[in-house]
Amino acid sequence: MGYDRTAPKRPVNMTINVDLIRRAKGLTSNLSETVEGLLASYIDAEEARRADLQHQMRQWAEASADVVARFGCPADEFDPF
Repeated sequence: MGYDRTAPKRPVNMTINVDLIRRAKGLTSNLSETVEGLLASYIDAEEARRADLQHQMRQWAEASADVVARFGCPADEFDPF
């Protein structure tokens, strides 16, 4: 999916473990760019996971409706009325 890489940037305040920041700065020359890339990857993965879950739920609902259409609702045999 990606994101608009030309969108303006602005400073944000975050609370992050100091040790993680120190270690990350030792591994990258541009921490902001690294975090931005990791955040973009996380968003893409989470959106894909949610879309897959929604697809699975839609399939389950369709399969359930098919079973009810073919065999009736199992709860109907317990109808007290």
